Amino acid sequence: QVQLVDSGGGLVQAGGSLRLSCTASRSIFSTLTVGWFRQPPGKEREFVAAISWSGGNTNYADSVKGRFTISRDNAKITVNLQMNSLKPEDTAVYYCAAVRYGSGVSSNVNSYTYWGQGTQVTVSS
Repeated sequence: QVQLVDSGGGLVQAGGSLRLSCTASRSIFSTLTVGWFRQPPGKEREFVAAISWSGGNTNYADSVKGRFTISRDNAKITVNLQMNSLKPEDTAVYYCAAVRYGSGVSSNVNSYTYWGQGTQVTVSS
């Protein structure tokens, strides 16, 4: 069983930055395609970004392109989501998710097997 731990959330003013991190408890992390999803208050969970297990492919939601960057460091067993130019509408609980050897970098929540516990991001106006 793979356990994901996501962290790095907090309160930030609009225009500010945060970096979220996702780590795994096992050495198979290098075989995991990892995605970030978010769930705004009262809304469904939505795709944010994903990176393939090889690190060669990434995918972003249109709403975050140019502002968010996903990266991975397999040696540190970490996937980071750097979030810049944050907006109040980015406020949500952010979850990292993973699937072993995922085909491509899916934006579908059902494509992912393992989930972190979530970290709150609040952007004030």
